[in-house]
Amino acid sequence: MLPEFKIAQLRHFIWVAELKGFHAAAEKAHRTQPAISLSIRDLENKLGEALFEKRNAKTTKAELTPFGQLFLPKAKELIDHHDRVSEDMALLADNKTGHLRLASVPSIASQVLPELLQQFITKSPELHISFYDDNSDAVLKMVENQKVDFGISHLFHEFEHPDKTFTQIWEDQIGVVCPVDHPLAKEQALHWKALRQHRLIGNGTSRLLEDSEANPLLGQSQFYVSNMISLIALLEAGFGVTTLPYYAFPRDSQTLKFIPFMTPNVIRRIGIVRLKEKSLTPPAQALVDFILENGC
Repeated sequence: MLPEFKIAQLRHFIWVAELKGFHAAAEKAHRTQPAISLSIRDLENKLGEALFEKRNAKTTKAELTPFGQLFLPKAKELIDHHDRVSEDMALLADNKTGHLRLASVPSIASQVLPELLQQFITKSPELHISFYDDNSDAVLKMVENQKVDFGISHLFHEFEHPDKTFTQIWEDQIGVVCPVDHPLAKEQALHWKALRQHRLIGNGTSRLLEDSEANPLLGQSQFYVSNMISLIALLEAGFGVTTLPYYAFPRDSQTLKFIPFMTPNVIRRIGIVRLKEKSLTPPAQALVDFILENGC
């Protein structure tokens, strides 16, 4: 059977060898000299060989045996590896290093998360983050496949996802987006029926209307665009109008206007989605806690 080394015994051996004495090693270890001698003796028993030459007097310097000379660099290598692993785990537990992965719907990814992440990584500059943005269905799929530690999205029909937990953080209202020179742009709020006479462009958030009285609009879209950049381009070009959550509306746009629905009043709930009964890594849990504390 292979010997099982204790880290403390390896340190004691290295200190005795480097300091040339048991007394000096005992002082460094804050132990008594007999305790250090017992530690070395137990290590020698495990190895089956003496590590130090026999001493004729207490004042004689501790000298390594040939076996001890061969073992010394191996012991240092083991200690160095142990200390590196311990340091890495301590940093990981303190969120100062490691790798976390998250996915978010584009609206939160562009409007909210950049500032939050900037604040978060100032305390963990060595942390690596992989960040994906996609629609809610894709985010949920990444959570299910454990491609990410957690997701940020709307959870359609929560009862259909018994394997996940959802913690709401944000909410926004669904409205109509159109060019500023569009006939609808003069309105302050809209009834869904007002859209029937205009060309509709569907998008990944359109299904938010499914359980509302505006559901008939879903079958009237002439275009469907999944990419937000392409959607904005079509809107600016005057192809039609679309429905979007407020967070998805480009706030700095000078060419488009957001008009909230008056009827129906559809609210999108956005939050953190994660798998039930699965612990997060320390950095991921720290980011979740940070978002919960600062994201609202």
